[in-house]
Amino acid sequence: MAKLYVVPTPVGNLEDMTMRAIRVLKEADCVLAEDTRTSGILMKHFDIKTRMQSHHKFNEHKTVEGLVARLQGGENIALISDAGTPAISDPGFLLVRECRKAGIDVECLPGATAFVPALVASGLPNDRFCFEGFLPQKKGRSTRLSELANETRTMIFYESPFRLLKTLIQFAEVFGADRDASVSREISKIHEETVRGTLSEIIAHFTEREPKGEFVIVVGGLPGKTRYVEI
Repeated sequence: MAKLYVVPTPVGNLEDMTMRAIRVLKEADCVLAEDTRTSGILMKHFDIKTRMQSHHKFNEHKTVEGLVARLQGGENIALISDAGTPAISDPGFLLVRECRKAGIDVECLPGATAFVPALVASGLPNDRFCFEGFLPQKKGRSTRLSELANETRTMIFYESPFRLLKTLIQFAEVFGADRDASVSREISKIHEETVRGTLSEIIAHFTEREPKGEFVIVVGGLPGKTRYVEI
């Protein structure tokens, strides 16, 4: 029986790729990629010639049984996503879960993920936080936001440029326009930017400037109830 390797890849700057990640991808028998065209750029840059196979949210339920069987047969498989750590708002959880059920070793390498640098750069309390990822687009969205209205921890969300402004306006309605927040885009890329301020100030910023890139929104917890831990 072989092993499943979960391999983080850079969210932007290719220099963030670790030497260990490169070695694992080169030594694996197969690399599962969310989009082989996107990952092909990374593989070519680091001269990784390992065979790739598509593994994404539209086919993972159909392929997971066969992948587990291949791992049980001795094939070492590496899993990557388009950017960042697989299974964090990306495909991967299902395969990892089924490997655990089957007694297959799963090794996750440490590496890039977008929300950590965004959280640290925000200047908002980070001793306690909750990661929400992408909110539901329709069903369940209002319910989830209502549940978060009294959240005391710093909250982290992912959002696309097309829905950013709408989401920020919803946050202002639920959390209050004066709630402290931070919005980071294009992390580790050439046009990386972090905008800090109240939700109303950030809304004004992106009303004047068209949102471009992939975004991480960090919102402070309910004021007056946040607990700070002394170290």
